[in-house]
Amino acid sequence: MKKITKETYMQWYEDMLFWRKFEDKLAAVYIQQKVRGFLHLYNGQEAVLAGSLHAMDLSKDKMITAYRNHVQPIGMGVDPKKVMAELYGKVTGTSKGMGGSMHIFSKEHRFYGGHGIVGGQIPLGAGLAFADKFFDRDAVTLTYMGDGAVRQGSLHETFNLAMLWQLPVVFICENNGYAMGTSVARTSYDTDIYKLGLGYGMPCSAFDGMDPAASAEAISEAIERARSGGGPTFLEAKTYRYRGHSMSDAQHYRTKEEVKEYQKIDPISQVKELILDKKWASEDDIKVIDARVRELVAECEKFAEESDFPPIEQLYDTVYEQKDYPFLSHKLQ
Repeated sequence: MKKITKETYMQWYEDMLFWRKFEDKLAAVYIQQKVRGFLHLYNGQEAVLAGSLHAMDLSKDKMITAYRNHVQPIGMGVDPKKVMAELYGKVTGTSKGMGGSMHIFSKEHRFYGGHGIVGGQIPLGAGLAFADKFFDRDAVTLTYMGDGAVRQGSLHETFNLAMLWQLPVVFICENNGYAMGTSVARTSYDTDIYKLGLGYGMPCSAFDGMDPAASAEAISEAIERARSGGGPTFLEAKTYRYRGHSMSDAQHYRTKEEVKEYQKIDPISQVKELILDKKWASEDDIKVIDARVRELVAECEKFAEESDFPPIEQLYDTVYEQKDYPFLSHKLQ
């Protein structure tokens, strides 16, 4: 595992704060109807991503996740302005404005979505890992899912094949306590989700998903196992989301007191306190970072606001590779 240093923590603080403020801005413009459709925010779960990025080799490893997927591509190297533009439905977005909130992609940065079908990304992640093993590319794929997705049959089919073929994949369940509005305790006799790996002989364990260092340690071990030919791992990140499942979620299934309790272990606050306690930075240094984050979020918003919507002709230009496709009409109604 790569060493965790003062610089690591400083980077974690700035990255996680930016991801939080980026999502907060999206929530604000969603209310203004500048972002439409569904919107699932990552607030509270940032430590899982921070730890993952520290553990990965970003020059070759891949990432695939579900529809809570705005900040992961940013962490992988995608321009955040393009991510926000995509959510605005603008032509400057990562998918030219045609993917939207749940379908952020970047082949260049090895981020493969963004998938709206619950659990649909699980076999796709194994497929990416299969390709890497087939072509001997020495890469590992991190495949994320929510606690609700582990109830899908596709997970079990994928786990079986991943073990059978010893694929270089790390499956990570981000257990934030609720599948939409249903608690894990109401859907699972055994609430230790990671134990699902036991039935397949898959190495499996849980870690504190509110701590980036704990996340980095667990994911590093799993990546090293996969890269050395040891096959897949199933990890459960014990985390929490501070906002609803989506923007339309009234959150009647939990109390405000419960949310406040989890806010006491906010990963961003924990990292900030550690930095200050270790005297790695002063309050003034933190304020400089905070200002830099606000400025970058504002730049993203400005870029998205000022970008154009896609021309209607784009509907015909991004689906078919064959230019003279015989069943395609260019007559615009």
